Amino acid sequence: MNILHIDCSPRLESQSRKLSAGIVEKLQTVFPVAQVRRRDLGLEPIPHLGAAYAVALSTPATLAAAGRTADAVLLAEELIEEVEVSDVIVIGTPMNNLTIPSVLKAWIDQLIRVGRTMQSTPTGKVGMLRDRPVFVGIASGGVFTGERANQPDFLTPYLSAVLACIGFTSVHYVPLQATAFLDQEQAAQLRASLIATIEPLMANLACSAV
Repeated sequence: MNILHIDCSPRLESQSRKLSAGIVEKLQTVFPVAQVRRRDLGLEPIPHLGAAYAVALSTPATLAAAGRTADAVLLAEELIEEVEVSDVIVIGTPMNNLTIPSVLKAWIDQLIRVGRTMQSTPTGKVGMLRDRPVFVGIASGGVFTGERANQPDFLTPYLSAVLACIGFTSVHYVPLQATAFLDQEQAAQLRASLIATIEPLMANLACSAV
C-alpha cells in the first residue's frame, strides 16, 4: 500500500494539516505496512506552468516532440509518477476564497496532459490513470455545506470534475467547517468524528486489497 500525502496550507499548525495527518494515521492503522510519500505544496510550492511547458503542450506536434524526457515536462513527469505508484491519495487543503489554493491548482495543472493522463474525445475528457481513493480533508473558516451553509462551494465541484479528467472518480471529502469559531479541543473532537465517518471506506479498501 502506497499513500501519497499532500498538504497545501502554508501554516504548520493549520487545521487542514491536522485533518490530513489524522486521515493518514487512520489509514496506517488499517494498513500497518503502508509506505507514505510526502508532497508539501504549502511549504515547498511547485512552480506554476511556464512558457516552455505551455509551448510543449500547444500542438500535437510539439507535444509528441517533447515526449516524457524534455526539460519542460520533467517536473510534470515526476508528479505524475508519484500519483501512478500511489494506491491512495490524501490531500489536506484550506478553502481559499471559496475554492482551492493556487498551490493545489499548480499541482493539478502539471498532472493533466493529453495523451499522458487523459484523452480528449468528442464526448469529453477520458482519464487514462487507474482510479484510486482520494481523501480530501478541507478546512474552512466558514460553512459551505449543510443546513448552515452561508457561502458558495466551488472547491468540491471543481476537484471532482478535474480529477475525473484523469480517471479519479472515488473522491471522498472530509470537511472541517467553521474553524474560525472552534477552539483547539472542539476542533480536535470534530476532526476525530469526521475521520470516523470514513473508516468504513477504509475497511472496504482493506477488504478489496486482500
